[in-house]
Amino acid sequence: MLPKEELLKSVDNRDCLARVLDQAEQAIRTWETVVTDFLSPPERVEAETIFQRLTDVHVLSWGGYPQAERQRLAIARTDLPLDQSQISLALINLAGNFMFDPATHRDFLGAILGTGIVREKVGDIIVLGERGAQAIVVPELVEFFTQALTQVRSVPVKTQPLDWDQLRVRPPKKKEMTTVEASLRLDAVASAGFGMSRSKMADLIGAGDVRVNWQAVTQPSHTLAAGDLVAIRGKGRLEIGDVAITKKERYRVNLTRYL
Repeated sequence: MLPKEELLKSVDNRDCLARVLDQAEQAIRTWETVVTDFLSPPERVEAETIFQRLTDVHVLSWGGYPQAERQRLAIARTDLPLDQSQISLALINLAGNFMFDPATHRDFLGAILGTGIVREKVGDIIVLGERGAQAIVVPELVEFFTQALTQVRSVPVKTQPLDWDQLRVRPPKKKEMTTVEASLRLDAVASAGFGMSRSKMADLIGAGDVRVNWQAVTQPSHTLAAGDLVAIRGKGRLEIGDVAITKKERYRVNLTRYL
């Protein structure tokens, strides 16, 4: 049995991680690959951190495309191989004419959850503007959605399964940059990366709107490191690249901003 209480001591998403550890014990006991529901980025990061401490099991995450935020985890004994084909996903299309009543991500999610389905059964939702949206879901609910998901806002929609070659995800736009800072403080580096004043960034951090590696950070003085990912809702993500010390003992930081 896994030392669950010990593993769960410092996690934020305790209920979710407890279920994942139950599934890990199932994978150990049955020698079968077990797949979780969709996890949010903070849940997935915490889960992967926990599994790095375990030797009996390993995990693989996949959400349908490389940049997917919500992903399922496949869990298996370390003796057993894992690959993406073991993580069952389905793609559905929500087609309608949204020219006169535009719908947002929140509208599509609300319509999906309005059918009575819990959030954990739904992955990313890709909004396609006037044409509707696509959603990644667990395969066992596809038939249900084709029958139950018939309207978003005031717009009638036709919900149908899609082949994966019809997934309409645009590669993220990237902007590479370099900044030189006196320290690796979050407010200093992130303000440069997102192109805003340090005081504005400090306000966003204090309000809990900034996440580092998907965990909310409320201290502007939080120290960043190479490989960290900084995200602000509605403003994209910032990846911290190589860090070098200049002759004047300042930090030269390579940044990649995903728009």
